[in-house]
Amino acid sequence: MSWQPAPEPAVEARSCPGLEIVVAPRPRDLGGFEVRRLLPAAARRSVGPFVFWDQMGPATFPPGRGIDVRPHPHIGLATITYLFAGTILHRDSLGSVQPIEPGAVNWMTAGRGIVHSERTPPDLRPAGSPLAGIQAWVALPRDQEECAPAFVHHPAASLPVIDHRGATIRVLVGSLYGLQSPVVPASPMFYVDAVLAAGARLELPAEHPERAVHVASGSLTVAGERFEAGRLLVFRAGDTIPITAAEPARVMLLGGEPLDGPRILWWNFVSSSRERIERAKADWDAYRFAPVPDETERIPLP
Repeated sequence: MSWQPAPEPAVEARSCPGLEIVVAPRPRDLGGFEVRRLLPAAARRSVGPFVFWDQMGPATFPPGRGIDVRPHPHIGLATITYLFAGTILHRDSLGSVQPIEPGAVNWMTAGRGIVHSERTPPDLRPAGSPLAGIQAWVALPRDQEECAPAFVHHPAASLPVIDHRGATIRVLVGSLYGLQSPVVPASPMFYVDAVLAAGARLELPAEHPERAVHVASGSLTVAGERFEAGRLLVFRAGDTIPITAAEPARVMLLGGEPLDGPRILWWNFVSSSRERIERAKADWDAYRFAPVPDETERIPLP
């Protein structure tokens, strides 16, 4: 997904033990389709390797409508597209053409440069269709920022799922709760989708130094304090954190090892080098990125 400017996410002060900050989302309307950004925030630029976090929708497009994110470039990152509802058709400059549906993972490694588009498939437009999900970016380690671009799709059936005491847990990337995802990350990290019945209890393990919980829907209680949908709860290292669904809820667990140094984010580019960002800007402006086959549109530099 192309990063368009949005207001800075707000940070809320809270008193729960182990809780570092709570980031409140800032919505942006994309013409009937709302995106709510949580990372980067002024008080927290990343959680583990995660440097960008947008919640898309939920939305229902009327007949004839859909999303049309025109071809745009990335460097220095990997994108993770994960849907709760709907379908997005991914096309990229490697020639990949892949629809993504709920429960599956698209992992796109930008490395030294890739271009992609994201659109509602043509066959879904006549009747209209829903769309909801998460668009996340992870920064590549500094020694992999200039790696070859790549794209891998993992269907829902390939990802491990466990049902435990009112919680349905799907491990998207990395390992947690004894489950190992087939998605191979660029650095130590975890990413989990958990659907909780009202009253279901889940523990956020202490095994990773940087951890967060995104309340995608419903609400949670942590140490007796309630947190509503849309919040990103960032926890300190050290303790196992028990969370309880105050009502039916969906939460995303994320984190991993800290970044190996600061990153610069500008538009759709991520790098440890400002000069590299400037070179990527010039390359896109001069049409030096490989194009997406069969696509003629593009998003210009902001």
